[in-house]
Formats: sequence, structure tokens, C-alpha cells
Amino acid sequence: MAASELYTKFARVWIPDPEEVWKSAELLKDYKPGDKVLLLHLEEGKDLEYRLDPKTKELPHLRNPDILVGENDLTALSYLHEPAVLHNLRVRFIDSKLIYTYCGIVLVAINPYEQLPIYGEDIINAYSGQNMGDMDPHIFAVAEEAYKQMARDERNQSIIVSGESGAGKTVSAKYAMRYFATVSGSASEANVEEKVLASNPIMESIGNAKTTRNDNSSRFGKYIEIGFDKRYRIIGANMRTYLLEKSRVVFQAEEERNYHIFYQLCASANLPEFKMLRLGNANNFHYTKQGGSPVIEGVDDTKEMAHTRQACTLLGISESYQMGIFRILAGILHLGNVAFTSRDSDSCTIPPKHEPLSIFCDLMGVDYEEMCHWLCHRKLATTTETYIKPISKLQATNARDALAKHIYAKLFNWIVDHVNQALHSAVKQHSFIGVLDIYGFETFEINSFEQFCINYANEKLQQQFNMHVFKLEQEEYMKEQIPWTLIDFYDNQPCINLIESKLGILDLLDEECKMPKGTDDTWAQKLYNTHLNKCALFEKPRLSNKAFIIQHFADKVEYQCEGFLEKNKDTVFEEQIKVLKSSKFKMLPELFQDDEKAISPTSATSSGRTPLTRTPAKLTKGRPGQTAKEHKKTVGHQFRNSLHLLMETLNATTPHYVRCIKPNDFKFPFTFDEKRAVQQLRACGVLETIRISAAGFPSRWTYQEFFSRYRVLMKQKDVLSDRKQTCKNVLEKLIADKDKYQFGKTKIFFRAGQVAYLEKLRADKLRAACIRIQKTIRGWLLRKKYLRMRKAAIIVQRYVRGYQARCYAKFLRRTKAATIIQKYWRMYIVRRRYKIKRMATIVLQSYLRGYLARNRYRKMLREHKAVIIQKWVRGWLARTYYRRSMHAIIYLQCCFRRMMAKRELKKLKIEARSVERYKKLHIGMENKIMQLQRKVDEQNKDYKCLMEKLTNLEGIYTSETEKLRSDLERLQLSEEEAKIATGRVLSLQEEIAKLRKDLEQTQSEKKSIEERADRYKQETEQLVSNLKEENTLLKQEKEALNHLIVEQAKEMTETMEKKLVEETKQLELDLNDERLRYQNLLNEFSRLEERYDDLKEEMTLMNVPKPGHKRTDSTHSSNESEYTFSSEIAETEDMPLRTEEPSEKKVPLDMSLFLKLQKRVTELEQEKQVMQDELDRKEEQVLRSKAKEEERPQIRGAELEYESLKRQELESENKKLKNELNELRKALSEKSAPEVTAPGAPAYRVLMEQLTSVSEELDVRKEEVLILRSQLVSQKEAIQPKNTMTDSSILLEDVQKMKDKGEIAQAYIGLKETNRSPAMDCHELNEDGELWLVYEGLKQANRLLESQLQSQKRSHENEAEALRGEIQSLKEENNRQQQLLAQNLQLPPEARIEASLQHEITRLTNENLDLMEQLEKQDKTVRKLKKQLKVFAKKIGELEVGQMENISPGQIIDEPIRPVNIPRKEKDFQGMLEYKKEDEQKLVKNLILELKPRGVAVNLIPGLPAYILFMCVRHADYLNDDQKVRSLLTSTINSIKKVLKKRGDDFETVSFWLSNTCRFLHCLKQYSGEEGFMKHNTSRQNEHCLTNFDLAEYRQVLSDLAIQIYQQLVRVLENILQPMIVSGMLEHETIQGVSGVKPTGLRKRTSSIADEGTYTLDSILRQLNSFHSVMCQHGMDPELIKQVVKQMFYIVGAITLNNLLLRKDMCSWSKGMQIRYNVSQLEEWLRDKNLMNSGAKETLEPLIQAAQLLQVKKKTDDDAEAICSMCSALTTAQIVKVLNLYTPVNEFEERVSVSFIRTIQMRLRDRKDSPQLLMDAKHIFPVTFPFNPSSLALETIQIPASLGLGFISRV
Repeated sequence: MAASELYTKFARVWIPDPEEVWKSAELLKDYKPGDKVLLLHLEEGKDLEYRLDPKTKELPHLRNPDILVGENDLTALSYLHEPAVLHNLRVRFIDSKLIYTYCGIVLVAINPYEQLPIYGEDIINAYSGQNMGDMDPHIFAVAEEAYKQMARDERNQSIIVSGESGAGKTVSAKYAMRYFATVSGSASEANVEEKVLASNPIMESIGNAKTTRNDNSSRFGKYIEIGFDKRYRIIGANMRTYLLEKSRVVFQAEEERNYHIFYQLCASANLPEFKMLRLGNANNFHYTKQGGSPVIEGVDDTKEMAHTRQACTLLGISESYQMGIFRILAGILHLGNVAFTSRDSDSCTIPPKHEPLSIFCDLMGVDYEEMCHWLCHRKLATTTETYIKPISKLQATNARDALAKHIYAKLFNWIVDHVNQALHSAVKQHSFIGVLDIYGFETFEINSFEQFCINYANEKLQQQFNMHVFKLEQEEYMKEQIPWTLIDFYDNQPCINLIESKLGILDLLDEECKMPKGTDDTWAQKLYNTHLNKCALFEKPRLSNKAFIIQHFADKVEYQCEGFLEKNKDTVFEEQIKVLKSSKFKMLPELFQDDEKAISPTSATSSGRTPLTRTPAKLTKGRPGQTAKEHKKTVGHQFRNSLHLLMETLNATTPHYVRCIKPNDFKFPFTFDEKRAVQQLRACGVLETIRISAAGFPSRWTYQEFFSRYRVLMKQKDVLSDRKQTCKNVLEKLIADKDKYQFGKTKIFFRAGQVAYLEKLRADKLRAACIRIQKTIRGWLLRKKYLRMRKAAIIVQRYVRGYQARCYAKFLRRTKAATIIQKYWRMYIVRRRYKIKRMATIVLQSYLRGYLARNRYRKMLREHKAVIIQKWVRGWLARTYYRRSMHAIIYLQCCFRRMMAKRELKKLKIEARSVERYKKLHIGMENKIMQLQRKVDEQNKDYKCLMEKLTNLEGIYTSETEKLRSDLERLQLSEEEAKIATGRVLSLQEEIAKLRKDLEQTQSEKKSIEERADRYKQETEQLVSNLKEENTLLKQEKEALNHLIVEQAKEMTETMEKKLVEETKQLELDLNDERLRYQNLLNEFSRLEERYDDLKEEMTLMNVPKPGHKRTDSTHSSNESEYTFSSEIAETEDMPLRTEEPSEKKVPLDMSLFLKLQKRVTELEQEKQVMQDELDRKEEQVLRSKAKEEERPQIRGAELEYESLKRQELESENKKLKNELNELRKALSEKSAPEVTAPGAPAYRVLMEQLTSVSEELDVRKEEVLILRSQLVSQKEAIQPKNTMTDSSILLEDVQKMKDKGEIAQAYIGLKETNRSPAMDCHELNEDGELWLVYEGLKQANRLLESQLQSQKRSHENEAEALRGEIQSLKEENNRQQQLLAQNLQLPPEARIEASLQHEITRLTNENLDLMEQLEKQDKTVRKLKKQLKVFAKKIGELEVGQMENISPGQIIDEPIRPVNIPRKEKDFQGMLEYKKEDEQKLVKNLILELKPRGVAVNLIPGLPAYILFMCVRHADYLNDDQKVRSLLTSTINSIKKVLKKRGDDFETVSFWLSNTCRFLHCLKQYSGEEGFMKHNTSRQNEHCLTNFDLAEYRQVLSDLAIQIYQQLVRVLENILQPMIVSGMLEHETIQGVSGVKPTGLRKRTSSIADEGTYTLDSILRQLNSFHSVMCQHGMDPELIKQVVKQMFYIVGAITLNNLLLRKDMCSWSKGMQIRYNVSQLEEWLRDKNLMNSGAKETLEPLIQAAQLLQVKKKTDDDAEAICSMCSALTTAQIVKVLNLYTPVNEFEERVSVSFIRTIQMRLRDRKDSPQLLMDAKHIFPVTFPFNPSSLALETIQIPASLGLGFISRV
């Protein structure tokens, strides 16, 4: 289809944006050809009209479907273009926190600026052995791919790491090397991988510095070759360095630092060893203070210095050389402080006795005056004369800086050489993997010679990269047999030719450097004349004549010509170098000794980063006359040569690319700057890879994957049996343009965008189908819901109406009852309220009335007193007022009356003058006179009354006057008294004032007391009421508590039971931890034992054994039998001790083992003491019985019998001695180690003591024989022939019964005393000639004994001579050991302490073994003596009873008694098997070594070999033969180990011997005789218990062996199951059609479709069935089978979960369903096998929860809470990782939002769990072997002839 057809409504596109580079938008209407404008809707909600380019008419890039966003491989994207790449990287980096992404063959690594937990050893193990596309992108995946291809293709590999400064190149290279070191290991004990990793701190200290972009920026490039041997183990490494930035030594920009080593030196200046360097703070030196930032936050330079020195020591740089390095570095710092003073414009000088220069000369060991002179002068040589010319101050400063840079470059080169020497291996290198860590493309505002060299190198690398990508594409097309069309890709060969070809930039630069007057300007003009307008890639800036522009593959770069010539020449004054070469400091001339031999690998410019050539590991001598020419080579020429060498190396290897991206310039964690990212993507070639892929057929599907994905687009008739033809038919219908796809051999190739189109068709089809399904389902659901709701509504209505009627009736009844209750209740309430109010009112009234009455009384009292006072005051005032008023009135009356009288008089005078007046007056006068007469009468009466009153008043006044006089006198007296009392009044007033205060205080206190009393009263009343209420409540609570106590008692019981269970579980966990630790130690011991055996075999193959020191296999024992169970080694008292191998081959012992042996020695000493006491008691009893026998009368017949017994005893003793000597000879010939026979050794002493005792024993026997012979001769005539002796056979039996020589001597003495009886006729004694026959027999026996004694002496002498030879060899061995000890003393202190501790442990262990062996010998002696005592006591009792009861005295004298030989009755079969000692090897060979488990398991009873071995042990125990028991058990253990070592990868073999070992262990327990193991035995089985030996220690040995076999069985299981687990549990679709196949990129993942050879879940179940059936056939204990199954399920769950956590494509909803289904199938398998209680299901809990996590909702806070409570078995890191990796497979699913993940993290922040991401798949649960007795009777076991054990017999 046409591309324009995809631009429909709602299609999403990318449009350019100046800020975000690319912005997403959505089409608002369909695009039609010819449209010039697109209507777009931006994500931020704005609408935009996007105008198309009228010339190109290019449409904007289409956006990929959401299902493809976040892919691991960028080439899996349907639309391959820049915005798609950028968006995919941003989503992975920001949303999913994933820093690695594939882009075809390139791994893109984005620096997170944060430490991530993805580089642990568990992650390394997870990636080890995996295909590159099977796991999520990772640097470990690239390293594993390189390692795998090196082993598979036999071709060297290279990992090219590039990127900007601060992008993480060095860290990526470091992790790649760590991966190789961890996965491969080293081929020797020198720990080469540690040395390779230790080179990093050294190189970082001298080659890294702080820049504005990176705190630990590598200022040089390096290529490290890691060498491997034929077994692909690391054997060494080699390092090449490039582009050291020497200018940083003398100049640093703002906020930057010099190289780390200078600041580390300054920080460590206070150390005693650094005092001589005379250093100080970094700000005191010119070379370290220019940047103004001497400290890096979070970095301790003192600690870094310690790490650097430690790494130097590990790499073999001695302390003296280290101090030499530090002297040179300190000298450089002091040289930078040398100051110059100008004398004139052309000359300068250094101040006299200049301290910095003096320190520099002292440190460098050069002459002060000479160095001072040549720093200020230079030598000019012409053809005829040589001139010394002074230089200016600026020139001198530049010369000083050039010298400092040159010294540092030489020192850097010297250190690199020594690092390479330390990493060099003597073993031949088979292959190597190179890791290149070099600058990426650089462009700055000002670009100079350094950027030119760096970009030139990147052009070469980009060309190699393009060719490699092109080659891979071509190989893929040819492999798939599709037509190959030439892909047009950018070829940067023209740019490379511009730089390096003839008359190129470098060539012209070198030519200009040779010109005497060449300058940067003339060189620039030559460039313009040569290349301008002739080469399209070369341009000239418009505004500059001193710069040029080159069009690189990434971008245009403008270079400034200034400084190019000077930097290319790299001028250093030769006279200064000669001064340094003449130094007394030996190390300094070493730095310059290669100047005449090779090109300087650190040639540098006076400023800027300096190109370096390869540092050769071995320098070759050049031809005479060639030195000067080579020394004059320019920097550019050297760099071009070294770059060519690098490219040759890379072209000869298979490259792997890692492109490091710097996400932002501010070092913010997980912050993505789109502009910076796009710049780097363009520069590093990632987009070029995308363009090459997009130009062809970038999307590739297998036919099966295409069919599975797009089956929905096919009809039933289109599906054919041939998948390939089906896909062809469908594609021809779906895509009309056949050029859009190609059919390959196994894949379908699609053009860019076609997969998106198919995805769109698929989504539309699925959407239409979903709509139809939804429509039908929703209609059916709604109809069903309606009918259900209608029916339910009718029923509900019926019940609701009935319920409402009942409720209404109930309401009426309740209403009436409530009314009555309310009436009485309200009445009660009102009455109660009335009573309360009435009572309160009465109380209030009483208080109020009392209060008012008291107030009224107080008021009346106050008024009464006021009235009295007022009365007296008012009386006094009235009287006073009256008197004043009367006086005034009288005076006024007088005045007025006088005035009136005068007036009247005047009137009268006038009237008198008038008659009429008189008449009138006369008339009036008469009336007045009458009135006046009446008035006069009345006044007279009043006057009389007044006179009477006045008289009374005068009397009263008189009396009052007198009284007042008396009062006045009294008052005067009282006044005097008052004056006297005035003073007293004042004091009283003061007291009154005080009393008033006290009164007021008392009143206030009284008030407060009253208030408190009132409050207390109220509180008391309240308290009483509260107490009443509480009492009521308490009664209720008491009842509740009684009920609660009963419940709590139950709860307490349950809690205690739970607590007990928890404590039991905790104890079980502790026990399991301890058991696991012990089993891990045992596993480590087994591993060391196997390693020891391998080394021993290699030593056997390498070294020819010396004569006399050759050992047979029978003398070898495992380390376990040597160290862990010393008492079980097959040594006897008659054989030499077996000792371990020489000390240099000993395996280190565990301290727990050492303590165990000490404890065992103590127990054996105690047992020895007990046995010794018992032996003493037995000896006393025997002596008492012998004393009683001596007192009894001796009988002649008994004497004769004793005599015959004595003779027989002598013969048996002689035979025994002969056997012992033979065994000694055999033991000496089969000695196990030289140390055994060394003089003074325990074994040697035992041998000599035994030989001495044998010699003494023979002498005693010889004397006894002589005595017997003489005695018999003397008694020839005294004893009658009839009474001499009985039949010789009977005498032989009797003598054999007497084992003790003391008993024989006693019998001889008794015979001698008996012979003193009355003499008899000798002829009668020798009547039948029997005595003579006896005498002849004794003579022959004597001769035989003498000959044997002589032969034994001769053999003893021979053996002594052999022992002397052994002593000599031991002396040589001792000398060698002393040499080894001297070598150990040269080791570092830690290694020396460890070695001495190891030797001490070994010595103490050997001593303990010797003591234990001596104790065992004593125990055996005690047991033998006890047995002999029993035999002797039994014989004595039989003799006494038989003689005393059956023989009369007469018969004793006259008739000899003939002893009767009673034959033994044949016993029934006792469940024992007998074999000869020499048949032991045959038994072990047939029963263990050559036994085929399959035939035994099918045809015979389970555990038959274990039963046979135990029955053999029973017989040896029955015979009391400890040597045989030890030998058999030791051979059995060693043979089982040998079988497992030989066929340890066969599950049937390991399972068979695990079952038999456990059965053997159970038999030893069941028949041990211990009560705890005999509970389930039958009476017959109890009779079969061991009687003589306690094999408890051997039970521990077998238990340890069983643990080792179990661990080996687990490893075999893991190796078989591991390839199946990921494919069967994760990749295979058990439920077909649930999970769709997503498009994949170049890094093809394993298909989830089951092809031929692909493992499925059925494969796992079949394998589990096979394991289970084999274990059951072998008769393995059921409990042990459960433990094996639990371990298997743990392995399945752990590996599945680990792969799930590392595979983004597996984290989806459908995959969660698949996992849960697979887990359910495993659980069903457990149910079928009745193994649900084995604990296997619990081991799958983390996997189950991870699958549930994939399926649950992940949106709201409630979902987050549910997830936190559900995922209890997963760690926080695992939960967050799964959520980050969750990827929708279909468009109907949604991604997990970042906010939701943060919510989960916040909720889980308090959870304390392991930060480890992956589960430990190598973890092995501790195993136990519960006792499982057998009901099988031993006597019923039949031995089949097929086993070839005919040489053993039943007993």
C-alpha cells in the first residue's frame, strides 16, 4: 500500500520542534495527495496547521504503535527514524529506568548518574551461557556474546566502547572486564583476573581527572587485550594507550582538576614515608590550583591513594618503585612552582637558591646549576658551530611546562609497561578479547589539533562500523536467499582520504613542520590552495583565514589552525633531557632509555590532548642511523601509524559495539535532554545503523511467528498445512505491492512501515470482532439481567409489601404501647423534675432568705448606729444653728424694729399733726388695744410658762455645767493620759495594720479554703456519683472480664501454641542454617578433595615415581578418611600407620574438624581409663582364682593335660609370631608415606617395638622349649607310658586353648612338682615309645623355630636397611620442606600468617590422629585381654567341675583321663556374609565399581548392595576383627566416591548410590544396639545387632558422604533441568493463542512457538516423572524424595523468576496467565505423586506472586495496597522491576504509570528485605536423613549369581 494511505484521521506523527527536537501530534483529518497543510492536534491540547515543504513534499514521520514503544531492540520498531529512536530511548530510560537498549548490533548505554543494583554476581550468573537476544539488553550480554563467539568460532573478539566524556565509557569497559574475570576464572593460582581488575585503579589515578562534564573522566584511550588459554580461562592481559592529554599536567580550565594522582599525593603528604617529598596542600602548587576545584564531593583522596598503592602492590610494583613514582610526580609539582624573572625582552633568569627548583633537583637527583642554566638557555646547532642562546621568560615558561609534560608522559608510559609485564603470562595465549575505551566524536566552540585527531580516529572507527553492519546485512540476505540489492549508506572514505592521503591534511601538516619558517598561516593557505573547491568535504569559514571546516560523518567541525604546527612537532629541549638522563636517581634514566630505541609512545603537544602510539611490550632494536630519523617523527605521523595498527587489530577480530550516551550535562540522575541525546546518537552511528536497516527490510518474521501473530487476518480456507505457503497467500491479499516484502528461506522480510500496517489491520479486525462480541454479549447480558431483575423485582415486591404490612401493624402496636409508656414516663419525669426543682427552690429560698435577713439585719444595725450618730450630730448642729440663728434674728429684729419704730415714730408724728389721723387711729387703736390686751394676757401666760421652763433649764444647766466641769477635768486628765498613750497608740496602730493584713490574708485564705472546701465537696459528691457509676460499670466489666478471661485463656493457649510453633520454626530455621553451613563446608571440602585428586593425578602424570616410594591404590585414602575420620582408617596394631600426603599436597583442614578430633581424643582417653580399671579388676579376679588353684591338690592327669596344652600353646604361639612377622614385612613393603618410617615417627617406633617384642618372645619360647626338652628326658623313666599323655590330637587342642605363657609356665611347675612323687620305672613310662616320639617331634619343632627365627632376623635386617634408605629420603624431603618454609617467609604478612596457621593446624591434627590410634590400639588390647580372661575362666571352671565330680581319687592316680572332643552343632543362617581378606578388592569391584545401577534397580530388591555390605560388616564384627571392619568400610567409602567421580553426571548412578548409602547408614543405626534405633525391630532383628564394635563415627562418615552425594544429585538435576526451564515455563505457549507474538529486532529472541527441539512444559513434567520413577525404583527414602522434589521445584521457580526479571518481553498479562497455568500443572503433578506436603509448592510462591502481579490491576491506590499485601514473598526491588518491565502485548492493555510505581515504592519503603534483585538459583536446602528402619530380615536375603559374588558365603 502507498505510504500516504497511512496518514488518516487519528494517525499520530512526529513534527520537528526547536525545544524538544521532535513533538508528537495527531491528524485531525485524512491526508489527500496534493494537500499542502496538515491539520494536527498536539498532545498539550493545541491545534496546529503544519505546512509541508513545497519542494520535497515530505510528510512527517509516522509514530509507532504503543505496543512497540519501549522495545529492547530499536530495529524491532516498525518505523525506523530519528524521532522513533529518541522516543523509545526516552521511554525506556525515564519510565522504565532501563539504561541499555539494542540498536541492531550496537548496545546503547545511557549514563544514569546513579548506582544501579544490576551488576552483582547474581546478574553475571544469570547472563552467563544465555543467548544475546534471550535476555534484556545489558553490557553483560555483549560480554557473554563475545566470550561465546570466541569459544565457538575460534576467533578473537573486540568490544568497542565509545562516547563523550562523562557518558560512562570507562565504567562500561570495567564491567565488561569484571564479567570476563568472573565467568572464565584464571588458569593458574596467580589470580590473573584480580590483577586485570586491579589495573583499573592505577590507570584511573594517572589517567583520569575531573572535568566540567565528569568527575572521573578518562583523559586517554586504551585498548585492553584479555588473553585466554585453550580452555578459555584468563591467563593474562595487555594494554595499549592512546591520546593522553598531557596539557592537563600544566593547565586546567575553570572547575577542573589535574590528574587524580597529584591530589592523592597532596592529601597523603602527612604520611611518614612521604615527608621527603616536601608536599603540602594542593593549592600550594601551580599545576594543581589553576582549576580552583581541588576537591571532588564524595571522594576521599587519602583513601584513593591507599587503593592505588594496594593495586600497585598486587601488580608487583615494589615499594621502592612506588616511592620512585611518587618522587617523580612530586618533582613535577615542584617544577611547576619554578618562577622566572626577566632581565630583558630576550633573556630571563631564576632567582638564586630558588626553593622549588632546589627541591625538584633533589628529588630528581640532578645538578641544580646545570638544570637552572638549561631552563633559561637553549642550544642552537648549525653546520659549523653551536650557539647557546638565552630565551625569554615566556619561552622559558613554555619549556618548563613542556619538560613537565614530557616527564609525566614518560612516567605514564613506564607504568603502562610495568602493568603489562605484571599481566603478561608465560602460558601461550590461545585467543583474546579486546576492550577499546576511546573518545567519541567531539566538537567544541574552539577545536584544535586534539579534536582533529579524535575525530580522525572516530572516522576510521565509523568506517569499520559501517562496513561491519553492511556485511551483516548482506550475510543475512544471502542466508535467507532473497535478492540482494545494494543499500546506499554513507561512506566516509572521502573524509578519511582528505585527512590521511597523499597531500592530505596530515601530509601537508608534516611537510609544513619540516619547513624552517613554517607557520600556521602558511599551512592554512596550503590547505586552501590544495583542497578548497576541490573537495566537497573541505570548506573555508567566511570570516577567518586561520581555520578550516571538515564535513565529518556526524557533523561539520571548524578547526582553528593556531597551534597545529607546534603541537604536531612536540618540541622538548634536548639539553634538559640530557640533564635528566644524567640523574643519580636510577629510576629517572629508565624513563628515557627507550628514546633511542623506539618511538615515544607518549609523544604530546604543548597543550591539548596528545595522541599516543601503542606501547610495545617488548622493544626491538632498530638499525644504526635510524634513531634520529624516527625520533623526528611528528605526532600526527605517529598517531596515524598507531591508528592503523589498531584498525588492523579490530579488523582481525569480531567487533561488538557499545555506544555510551550522556543524557544531560548537569549529571542529574535519570534526566533526559533530547537535544544532547540526538547530537550523540548522530555522532556515534546509531542513527546510521537505523538508516541502513530501514533502507532494506528491517522487519523480519519467521513463518511460524507471522502465522501466530496474524492468524486473525486469515480465513479458515486460507489455512494450509504448509505454513510458508499460507503466509505467502495471505500476504499477497493483504499487501498488493510485492516490493514491500520478500520471502526468505526461514523468514519474511518487510519494508519499513509494513508491520505497522499489518498491526493496524490486525487491530481493526480485533476491534471489529470485539465490538461484535461486545454487542452480542452485552445484549444477552442485558436481556438476562432484565429478566432476572424483573423476576427479582416481583419477588422483592411481594416480600417487601408483606414486610411493610407487618411492619405497619407492628408500628401501630408499638405506637400505642409507646404512648402509654410515654404518658407514665413523662409523668414520672415531670414529677421527678418538679420535686427536684421544688427541693432546689426550697434550698435556694432558705439560703436566699437567710442571706437577705442577714443583709437586712446588718443594714438595720448600720442604720440604728447611724441614727444615733446622726441624732447627736444633728442635735449638736441644730443647737449650734439655733444659737447662731437666734443671735442673728435678735440682732435683725432689733435693727428692724428700730427702723420700724423710727418709721412709726415718724408716721405718728405726722398723724399726730393730723386730727383725722388721730381719729382713725383712735378707732383702730381701741381695737388694737383690745387685741393687745388679749395678747398681753396670753404673753403673760406664756411668760409664766417660759419662766418656769427657764427656771428648770437653769437648774438643769447648772447641773450640767457642774457635770461638764467634772467632765472637763476628767478630759484634761484623760488628755494627759492620751498624750502618754499616744506613743502606745502608734505602736498599736502598727500592730492593728499588721493584724488587718493578717486578717485580710486569713480572710482570703478562708475564702480559698471555703472555695476549696466547696470544690472538694462538689468533687467528693461528683466522685461519689462517679464511683457509684464506676461501681456499676465495674460490675458489668467484671462480668465481661470473667467472660473475657475465659476467652483470653483460650487465646493465650492458642497464642502460646502459635508462639511455640513460631519458636519451633525459628529453631528449625536456625538448625537448617547451621546444617546448610555444615553442608556447604562439606561441599567445599569435597570440591577441594576432587581438586586435590586431580592435582595428584597431574603430578603422577608429570613426575616419574622414585624407587622405593611407589604406592599402590590400596594405600590411598581420601582426604575425608585421612582428616575427618582418623579412627576409621584401616590401620591395625600389627600394621604401620597410614599418614597423609606430604604437606604441600594437604588440603586445608576446617577448624570445626580440628575441635571435633580433640573432643574425640578426650572421649577416647576417658574410655581407655574405664577399660583399664575394668582390666585391673579382671586381673585381680584371675590372680585370686589362680591362687586358689595353687592351693588345691594337683591331679596327675590334669598335669599331663596341662603339659600337652603347653606344648600345643608353644606351637600356636610360634605360628602366631610367624604370621605377625609376615604381616610386618608386608606392611613395610606397602608403606604409605616416607614420614611413617622416619626415625622418631610414631609408626616407626611402633614397628621397632613390635620387632623387639617379637625377638624377646622368640627367646622366651626357645628357653621354654629347652626346659621342656630337658624335663622330658629326665622323666623318661619316672613316668609310665600309659600315663604320659593322651592322643596327640587331643593334646594339641588342649594346648591351643592355653594362650597365656604364664599359664603354661604354671602348668609346667605343677608338672615338675608332680614328678617328685615316688619314682616309677622309666621303661614302663616309655613302654610304647611315645616319649621318644614326643622328643623327636620337639626337636624338629625346635629346629623349625630356629630356622624361622634366623630367617626373620635376616628379613628384619633387610627391612632395617630399607628403613635407613627411607630415613635418607626423608632427610631430603625435610630439606625441601625447609626451602618451602623459607619461601613462605617471603610471602606477605597475611599470606604468611595463613600459611603458618595452616601448618599448625595440620601438625596438631596429626598429633591427635596419632593419639587416637594409640588409644585404639590400647582398646583392642583391652578387648583381647578381656576375651582371653573369659576363655581362661571358662576353661578353669570346666576343668575344676569335671575333675572334682567325675573322677575319684583312685581313678585319678591309676587311670588317665581322656578329654572328649565335642563337635560344634551347625548353626542356622544368622544374616552374615563371610569373605576372605584377599577377596575384599574383588568384593568392592563387583559390588560397587562395576555394578550397573539399571539392572540392579529393575531386577533386584532396592538397596541390595547396602544390605550385602552390612552383612559383611556384621561377620567381621562377629569375628571381632577390627582391621577387617575398618578396611571394608574405608574401601566402600572410597569406591563409592570413585564411582561418583567417574560417572557423576549420570542421574541414575548418583541416585542409586545415594539410596544405597542411606540404606547402609540406616542399617548401621538399626543394628547398632542403641535403644533409640531398636524400637521398630523384631526380636530376630535385635539378635542381629552388632556386638563388638561401635560404628557411630562411621555413621557420621556415611552421613557426610550421603550429603555430598545429595549435593551432586542436585547439581545433576540442575544441569538437566536448566535448559528446559526457561523454554518450558516462559517461552512456550501452553495455552495457545493467549499471548501474541510481538515484532522482534536483529537480536532475535527465542520463539515462543514450540518448534522441533524446543522444550515445553510437558518436557519438564516428563523429566520430573523420570526423576521420580528412578528414585522410587532405587528405593530412596520417601522423605529424601520429598527433599529432592522441593529442591527441583526451587530451581524451577528461581530460574523462571530470574529470567522473568531480566526479560522485558515476558512481563505481560498474557504471560502471567501462562505462568500461572504452568505452575498449576506442576502443582497437579505434586498431587498425583502425593508430594503436596513436601514444601515444594511453597518454593514456587515468589513465581506465583510475580505472575499475579502481572495480572492484577495497576492503577489506583487500592490496587497498590493490594499489591503490597499480596507480594509478600517478593522483595521491593523485584516488585518495582516487574512493574517497570510490564509491557502490553496488545493495544487493549495499558502500561504502568510512573506515579503508580512511586506509590508502590513509598508503601514498601519500610519493608526490610534483601536489596538483591535475583534469587539465588544455586542455593541448596540443607538435607536431613530421617531414620527409616527396614522390615526386611537379613537371613532371607539371597545373593544373585549375576553380581559375581560367588566367593562369599553365608554364615
